[in-house]
Parts: sequence; C-alpha cells; structure tokens
Amino acid sequence: MGAKIDNSMRGMVGRSAAGVLAVATGSYPNSQALHAPVLVLNASYEPINVCAARRAIVLVLKGVAMAEEENGHFLHAARVAMRVPSVIRLLEYRRIPHQTRALSRKNILLRDRNTCQYCALVLGSGELTLDHVIPRSRGGLSTWENLVACCHPCNRQKGNQTPAEASMTLMREPRAFNLHTSRHIMRLMGRSDDKWRKYLFY
Repeated sequence: MGAKIDNSMRGMVGRSAAGVLAVATGSYPNSQALHAPVLVLNASYEPINVCAARRAIVLVLKGVAMAEEENGHFLHAARVAMRVPSVIRLLEYRRIPHQTRALSRKNILLRDRNTCQYCALVLGSGELTLDHVIPRSRGGLSTWENLVACCHPCNRQKGNQTPAEASMTLMREPRAFNLHTSRHIMRLMGRSDDKWRKYLFY
C-alpha cells in the first residue's frame, strides 16, 4: 500500500520536506502522533529500524522510501494531504553493518524500553534519567554496560552508591545495543500494532 500524496505536495518536496512538516504540524489534530513509532524495512522487506512518524514522512517525501502500511491518520496543510505511515520500505537496498548503535540517551532508553531498571516503572522519556551503575565519581564510565534508564526517585535513592550498597537490584545486566536487541524490541513494539506483525513474525 503506497502513500497517497497529491501533486501539490510533490511540488513542495523539492523546496523542503522539513518545511512541509513545519507547515502541516500546526494543523495536525494530534502533533504527538508525529512521534509515533514507524517500522522501517529494507528494500528486501527485512525489518531494520524504528523511527518516528515525522522522520518516516520526510523519507517518503524525499523519495527515499514508500509507505507499506498506514496508521489511519492524515497529515494536513494548506495544499497537502498525506496518510501517516505505520510501516515504510526503503526503495534502495541498504547494507546494514553488524555493529552496535551509537551510545546515546535515546538508545539507552530504547534498549531499556523506557523502564526504570531498578523499580520496573515504565515512564515517558522526559520522566527518566540515566544512572551510572558504578558512579562516575568512583571510576564508572559512560558505557553501554554501565548506563541504565532510571526514574528520578530511584536515582536519588541510589545516590553515589553501587546497587549493592544501596540495596537495589538491576532488572537485567546492561549490555550493548546490538542487532539481536534491536530485533527483539521491534517484535515487542509490534505486538501493539497488527500492521507490523507480518513483517516481524515469520
């Protein structure tokens, strides 16, 4: 199922895909939906990533990808109407290197599924912080194996201590975000979106 883009939108793409979104976001009924997760497939239909709907729309407008599934919402602007994708597919095959993702706050929260690794509370990204399992002041490094998602109350409780000293237990041992982790997270996310299932469960 391809994205439905009228001719006026195609004419605007050359000027700036980001500009189209800037105009359209203001009239979108729920701008939060532009942050909804979209499954990204390689040209071979292999699932390779998850991005925000906003990024997915830009890729479609630039002709880099096409929408395979839609989420039922529309993006509207003065002369623009486009269905918001739920699954997109790259038009050219991209070789995906077998390496870990860049170490970042976003990727740590994604790896830990926005779940405090001490109390198991699931929160929005703005309500979570990162905790150094071994505090920096005691030689702890900013690495995949030493950073975990943490709610603010647990972060205050742990303070400048190790988990053992604070009588706190990690839900799981923190590890680097690799291809296996990424696929596992995509499958977990796919459970709440039926349109993802045929691409993730095979």
